[in-house]
Amino acid sequence: MRCKQFIIVSLAGVVLAASLAGCGGAAPASSAAASSVASSVAVSSAVAEAALPDGVYAADFETDSSMFHTSEACNGKGTLTVENGVMTFHVSLASKKIVNLYPGLAADAEANKTAWLIPTVDTVTYADGTTEEVYGYDIPVEALDTDFQLALLGTKGKWYDHIVSVRNAEPKTEQAAETPADGAYTAAVVLEGGSGRATVESPAALTVADGKMTATIVWSSPNYDYMIVDGEKYLPTNTEGNSTFEIPVAALGTPLAVTADTVAMSKPHEIEYTLTFTLE
Repeated sequence: MRCKQFIIVSLAGVVLAASLAGCGGAAPASSAAASSVASSVAVSSAVAEAALPDGVYAADFETDSSMFHTSEACNGKGTLTVENGVMTFHVSLASKKIVNLYPGLAADAEANKTAWLIPTVDTVTYADGTTEEVYGYDIPVEALDTDFQLALLGTKGKWYDHIVSVRNAEPKTEQAAETPADGAYTAAVVLEGGSGRATVESPAALTVADGKMTATIVWSSPNYDYMIVDGEKYLPTNTEGNSTFEIPVAALGTPLAVTADTVAMSKPHEIEYTLTFTLE
C-alpha cells in the first residue's frame, strides 16, 4: 500500500511541475527528482510484470558477434530456468575457446574474479548423429528481450566486450505430455547445478518398460557412490570406471531433481543437480 501511495504522490508532483512550467515558471528541483523516481518505478514495474512463472523454457540466445554463439546443434537456443523468480540461462557454445564469461564489462572482469562464470562441459549431438564436447555456461538473466553486457575471456587470456540478450522464451512442454511407447531410446541430457565441474554423458540410454522410463547415467567421475531420486537411494551399477546409475525418469522435457554423493572430497558430500531429458 505504501508503494502505491508513493507513486501517486510522485506523479502528482510531476503534474504540478508541468502546470508551473506551462505558466512560464521553472520546475523546481524537487519536482524533477519526483519525475525521475516515478519513471524508475514505472520501469521496475514493467520488468516485474514481464517476469515468467517458475519453470523451464526454451529461449533464443542473441549476440553481437558471429564468433560468439551457440553450438550449431542447438539452433541458437538454450534452456532458461526460472526458480523463485530468479532466471538462469544455460547455453552450450560452439567450442571450448571461450574459457570464462563475466556478466559486465571486460574492464571490470579482473577486479571481480568471484563473479566469473565457470564453464560446464556439454556434449552436443548434431543432426547426423555425431557428438562433440563444448563449453556451456549458466548465465544470470535480469530481464528477457533486453540487451545486457557479457564479457568473454578467450584462450589467449584477453577479455572482450559483447552485448547479448535472451529472447522469445517458450515453455518446454512439447515433450513432457506423453511417455513414449515401451522400447529402447537415446535421450539428450542437460545437467545443471553443482560446481559445474562434473558432467554426465549425453546422449544417455533410456528404456521404457510398462510405461515407466529408466535412464542410464554415466558421470565424468568414478567418485559418486550413490544417487537419490524422489527420496529413493540408487547405487552404482558398476565397480570400475566412471560411476554409472540407472534411475527413474518422471517426465521428458522437465528438470528432474537428483542428489549425488561424491567421495572425491575429504569427506562424502551430497550435491544437488537437475537432469533434463529430451528424446533424440
